[in-house]
Amino acid sequence: MSLGIQAWREARKEGERRARSGEQLGGSRGKATLAYEEIVVPAKDSGGGSGGGDNKKVRTALVVHGLLGAGRNWRTVAKRLATAVVEESSSSSGWRMVLVDLRNHGNSARLSGFIPPHDIPAAARDLAELVQAQGWEWPDVMIAHSLGGKVVLDFTQNAAAGSYGPAVLLPKQVWVLDSVPGEVETENSDGEVERVLAALESMPHPIPSRRWMTNRMQELGFSKSLADWMGSNLRRIDSSSENMEWVFNAQGAHDMFLSYRKLSYWSLLQKPPQGSHIALVRAALSDRWTPDILAQLEAIMANKPHNVSYHVVENAGHWLHIENSSGLIAIMAPVLAQIS
Repeated sequence: MSLGIQAWREARKEGERRARSGEQLGGSRGKATLAYEEIVVPAKDSGGGSGGGDNKKVRTALVVHGLLGAGRNWRTVAKRLATAVVEESSSSSGWRMVLVDLRNHGNSARLSGFIPPHDIPAAARDLAELVQAQGWEWPDVMIAHSLGGKVVLDFTQNAAAGSYGPAVLLPKQVWVLDSVPGEVETENSDGEVERVLAALESMPHPIPSRRWMTNRMQELGFSKSLADWMGSNLRRIDSSSENMEWVFNAQGAHDMFLSYRKLSYWSLLQKPPQGSHIALVRAALSDRWTPDILAQLEAIMANKPHNVSYHVVENAGHWLHIENSSGLIAIMAPVLAQIS
């Protein structure tokens, strides 16, 4: 049964309240489900009056951040993307963007019940359990960056295999943003993400202030935009000082990164499930993509798979949604608007 905008607004308020409080979202199941928040962009009002879109179909996208991130990092881009899709679309659909916090990240890091192993398959199952626990319809789209990209690929692979139960519906589109589909070899793993991890290890605890941290990141050679993004993952320890701490569980996040390195989803791209389109997006300036990886990807695309596509965002490194969000939205919005 399709829900209208008003119903989703009420659900969003409750979700945001729970996400802010760190409340367990999984009801009485005894296991935590992921913290999340929602952004709803109503359908275009074809009737010319206010509120005319309240009873129209709402499409849902699950937005999954990368390593050390949180759903809130995607608030601005998710709203801009949803707005662009609504404007681009000829249908009467609004869009609901569910910004999740993966285990060990954001408000989910404050919840108990996420038992080890802290790996990509466990994170993918968390997504399925969130949808099931909340009683939502299965999302039309999944959008995920970096480590989150492998999480949604794992979800797609296991959902197609029936691992989450027979009622699970595959997303119509799966967007994998600057996430290498295959195994990340150790000799190829000294890039920007690894430099960020090394920088975090060099930080004192507690961190004197958000400004101190952003200045330190820039001194270490990172861009101001990346430093500001990292600053958004700090929280004040108490009200009596400016001392800050990270919102993520560093050890659990590190375990997830090790899992990200080891897993490969080339076979999924070679034989993707019917009914789901996988869109791979590479940042042109990203250091993730070695010549061997690009050659393997080009070999898959040479077979012209009808439900796999490949896109490049120019003038952007790994954090493409920060460095060139307009370029990313320009690629994604027309394709998302095709969902009827």
